[in-house]
Amino acid sequence: AAVGLLVFLILIQQALQNGLLTSFVGAIERQSAPVLVYSVDGQKTLQGSVVTPDLQATIEGVDGVGASGRLGQRTFTGTIDGGDEVDIALLGYDDPKLGAPEELASGRLPEGPGEAVGSATDFAVGDRVVLLDSDGQAATDLEVVGTADDVQIQVTPTLFAAWDDYEGAALAANPDATAVLPNAIALRPADGVTDEQLVARVNDASDEADALTRQQAADEAPGVAQVRQSFQVIFLLYGLVVPLVTGLFFLIITFQKAGALTLLRAIGARAGTLVRSLLVQVLIVVGGGLLVGIALYAPLSQAQVGSIALRFDVGAVVFWSVLLLVLGLLSALASARRVLRIDPIEATTGGGNR
Repeated sequence: AAVGLLVFLILIQQALQNGLLTSFVGAIERQSAPVLVYSVDGQKTLQGSVVTPDLQATIEGVDGVGASGRLGQRTFTGTIDGGDEVDIALLGYDDPKLGAPEELASGRLPEGPGEAVGSATDFAVGDRVVLLDSDGQAATDLEVVGTADDVQIQVTPTLFAAWDDYEGAALAANPDATAVLPNAIALRPADGVTDEQLVARVNDASDEADALTRQQAADEAPGVAQVRQSFQVIFLLYGLVVPLVTGLFFLIITFQKAGALTLLRAIGARAGTLVRSLLVQVLIVVGGGLLVGIALYAPLSQAQVGSIALRFDVGAVVFWSVLLLVLGLLSALASARRVLRIDPIEATTGGGNR
């Protein structure tokens, strides 16, 4: 029961970590452009970056660029189906293959003005989203025609729309602006050029450009590393507790059964046989704990905590199952060494059962 509870807590913490990170940078990680280029001043933050026309021309002129497009992101105040006002993140792109969600959970990609794809956690196909202007009046009306899983950004309901719709919403929210500059340039390498090679070429071409692969852009976004480090400390503590619990449990059992083990040695049982029996017991206890923990984790992994959607992570289940099983077996070493040190002669001198 103790091992099962610990396994459950570990897996839930893993799900919370993944859900939290996804709600921060899922839109970047799951958009379709393999390379993103920010301005250096943006500090790897999409909304904080601004790409000037000159920098855009330099980026698009780099050898190895197969396709390019503008990518923008802003947070607006809006309503969903006439409900209360909420913050809504809107990402605009020139080309669906360079900035739209890579995979859809339902519906389709926008095919005309006034259409958008929304994060599945926050929107459903058919929702009407109204973005407000600087005076708090309805300005941009979008219909959700598709949804995608895990595409939030900055823990905010997120929409993807064509650049024209994005530009119209941005100008309505800031009527003094004369132009809407992209926050990043989305790139696809030409044939024969890898993502990493294109990143290196763009960074060499301009000191003002900060090119990153899609995964790098997600992993190096501000706050992501800090969240991972915090959870890693928690996982380390759990990883220490499980072997301590199992190790202490079997050490106590070994002490309690010292008389019976001594008698077994005295009547000819080999030490190796007793050690294998101990290890089988460890496998049964830890394996049973894993099954209990996974059974508790499975239904809760489909829940939603606020705006954070949890997911059943098969990779995490396999990783922690193998790791905890190995740690459990290693924790039995102290008990195994005690079994190996048992002297059969103790059974005739009062050290065993008679």
